[in-house]
Amino acid sequence: MEILLQQIINGLVLGSMYALIALGYTMVYGIINLINFAHGEVLMVGALTSWSIIVKMQESLPWMPGWIVLIIAMVISCVVAAALNFVIEKVAYRPLRNSPKLAPLITAIGMSILLQTLAMIIWKPNYKPYPTLLPAAPINVAGAVITPTQIMILGLTAVSLAILMYLVNYTKLGRAMRATSENPRVAALMGVRPDTVISATFVIGAVLATIAGVMYASNYGTVQHTMGFLPGLKAFTAAVFGGIGNLAGAVVGGILLGLIESIGSGYIGAATGGVLGSQYSDIFAFIVLIGMLTLRPAGLLGERVADRA
Repeated sequence: MEILLQQIINGLVLGSMYALIALGYTMVYGIINLINFAHGEVLMVGALTSWSIIVKMQESLPWMPGWIVLIIAMVISCVVAAALNFVIEKVAYRPLRNSPKLAPLITAIGMSILLQTLAMIIWKPNYKPYPTLLPAAPINVAGAVITPTQIMILGLTAVSLAILMYLVNYTKLGRAMRATSENPRVAALMGVRPDTVISATFVIGAVLATIAGVMYASNYGTVQHTMGFLPGLKAFTAAVFGGIGNLAGAVVGGILLGLIESIGSGYIGAATGGVLGSQYSDIFAFIVLIGMLTLRPAGLLGERVADRA
């Protein structure tokens, strides 16, 4: 029972990060039907930027509390990543918006490789230890343990999701996003500016990815130029699992994927004495992807929509 509770806690933490990243995929796809495969690299740039800021602040302001340093680094990183994603959309995706769907897909993959290479040049390819800014003492919960960093991840995810849902459902920008998602041409006739809405969607997705990237680095204690690839791929799996284009589906898919991955690897690790658990953790995401595409291609909360004539 203690193993199950521990893996549920680990799965919720992991799933929270997947959910934030998956929201970026599903928002962009819901509006312009584009899979932004550079999204994981935006997460990586945000995490590495926060690492650079934290290191500089610890050198110049050693007296500043860790949680304040983390907040400042996260805010600046969000601005940097948002600007980067805004430029990516404007330069790489907007000129191809009316092209065959394969063209922007290839461009997205190329942008992913380009960002990885630039990050390797700027930050060097070696792994960097991410500073521990919150108390490290674990808290015991009915035999399982949870760290203050993991509590921060769960709380920050809940706040971010609540703000996003309010933004989409109750603000003028949210109404414009939903209108553009339904039909960009009709939305433009009603006074909505689709280009502005699409750019705002990319900016919001970058902010969510950066928050997830900083939390990912804080939880695992390391950053590197390829760190965004696998979380990005798993978050895409979560978006498909929940129903890509559906915000609630991205959240549900992320949480469920995190739980499946954590519980599966935890029990495999327990059965093999801790030898094989971590090695097999990645396969669960892709087993889920294959199974979902086979049994329900639209995802858990997705709807089957006929192509327009």
